[in-house]
Amino acid sequence: MSGVLAHPALALFVGAALVAVLKGRLRSTVALAAPLAALALVLRAGDGVHAVWTFAGAELVPFAADPLSRLFGIIFAIMAFGGALFGLDQPRRVEMPAALLYAGAALGVAFAGDLVTVFLFWELMAVGSTLVIWSVATAEAYRASLRYLMVHLAGGTVLLLGVAVHYVASGTLAFRAFDAGSPGYWLILAGFLVNAGAPPLSAWVADAYPEASFSGTVFLSAFTTKIAVYALLRGFAGEPLLVWMGLYMVFYGIVYALLENDMRRILAYSIVNQVGFMVTGIGIGTAMALNGTAAHAFTHILYKGLLLMSAGAVLHATGRRKCSELGGLFRSMPVTTLCGIVGALAISSFPLTSGFVSKSMISQAAGDEHLVWVWLALAAASAGVFLHAGIKFPWFVFFQKDSGLRPPDPPLNMRLAMILFAALCLALGVWYEPLYALLPFPADYVPYTGWHVVGQLQLLLFSGLAFFALLPLLKRTPTITLDVDWLYRRALPAIVAAAERSRRVVARGWHAGWSSAVEGVAAHVHRTHGPEGIMARTWSVRSMGLWMLALLLGLLLIGFAA
Repeated sequence: MSGVLAHPALALFVGAALVAVLKGRLRSTVALAAPLAALALVLRAGDGVHAVWTFAGAELVPFAADPLSRLFGIIFAIMAFGGALFGLDQPRRVEMPAALLYAGAALGVAFAGDLVTVFLFWELMAVGSTLVIWSVATAEAYRASLRYLMVHLAGGTVLLLGVAVHYVASGTLAFRAFDAGSPGYWLILAGFLVNAGAPPLSAWVADAYPEASFSGTVFLSAFTTKIAVYALLRGFAGEPLLVWMGLYMVFYGIVYALLENDMRRILAYSIVNQVGFMVTGIGIGTAMALNGTAAHAFTHILYKGLLLMSAGAVLHATGRRKCSELGGLFRSMPVTTLCGIVGALAISSFPLTSGFVSKSMISQAAGDEHLVWVWLALAAASAGVFLHAGIKFPWFVFFQKDSGLRPPDPPLNMRLAMILFAALCLALGVWYEPLYALLPFPADYVPYTGWHVVGQLQLLLFSGLAFFALLPLLKRTPTITLDVDWLYRRALPAIVAAAERSRRVVARGWHAGWSSAVEGVAAHVHRTHGPEGIMARTWSVRSMGLWMLALLLGLLLIGFAA
């Protein structure tokens, strides 16, 4: 075993422990220093195995690095720093340590070389993210966190079962590409897809994430779904099912985001939509598609973090989440507005933003493989993304009919975090070569060709026209949209309540019947043994003598019979 102390996750774990006990400026310093230390360790991790343990005859590899793990390690560390900077003034003591623990667990999965280590860090991520939601300490957050934990514990159980079946059949725990016919294949795939927000359990993303604090949602957006993308990239590249599952996620996210009124639920549904693009790329499985998926995961963490920072800044300043209660904020929150627009352009793959240089690789891969319907679906989905995240979010939050609110831009640390991520979104859109150099396969793709640029601009232009033409139909009411989560948010509680009512009725009937029986026995005893009962009366000596004689005769008869 060598180099185990240099594991990047350790920097965040130590930082989480220190942040939990420190106060004031020292606490803030550690919260920012821990992700930077993790980033330095990621950059120092060379390719190969850095730690090997043997446990119960099985070989565990808690620390192994290659280009794919390093790419995700870099963006996870950057996200942890940006989230910590944005939430630096968060008064809740639990959130920051939980968030750093959560980020460290994600790094643990990214650098895991065996399935046991993957599972342990996978479950630690569930604990950390649940604590981030719990830290809000509201009834809504508590209920959402319980639903979130229920889904992820179920997914973890399926994953563990798949790992056990795989190990018994193959004798290895190595975390690498799985054979489609191998035992445990579908169980492990299902366990990973739960964290990706795949159907039928996509609703947990929009259910849980918006209930976190203004800063907690920023952390939540980055790790759980993207580590699932990483796991699928490593283990299930080229699985045909993922193409169609990814397309379902793409359009699911668009439809529900267009229906939604809560600004952070819009962006949560958008997470499912964007992860759908990545899952589709993994299903295509070519080097171009996998490069595009990895690059899109990298850029997605940046622009989605930026969008949720801008939404968090609005929530922090106004205390409001519903689009129907917002509007006109560009007048008093110019920095937040500009950063939100940059994030909206990036998620829409606008040229000169990070989203353009990554998402177009996935579409190009579909075209290269002559997957015409997949290419057309991705093009239509790109238009839908511009509708719900590129225009709807900034329009209803910052530009629609003036709500009369005049909050200022958020504190300096929050503004700096937004500006940093906005700068990265623009820088990667112009200077994309460093990102392509980090990809797992050699990338000779050129995003800025006339066909790509003109085609994307036309798509965005017509999407924008459609949005404003249909604007009266897109005005939302303060409602919550449910899908499959109706089963456990409405149906299951109703069933439990009905069962409880039935139990009470049965219990009352049983109690009444039992009470009646006891009262009957008591009345009979009272009649026979009470003051006036036959067994309590005063009997004459003659009567007692006759009874004794009768008993003696009975005993004699029994004796003779024996």
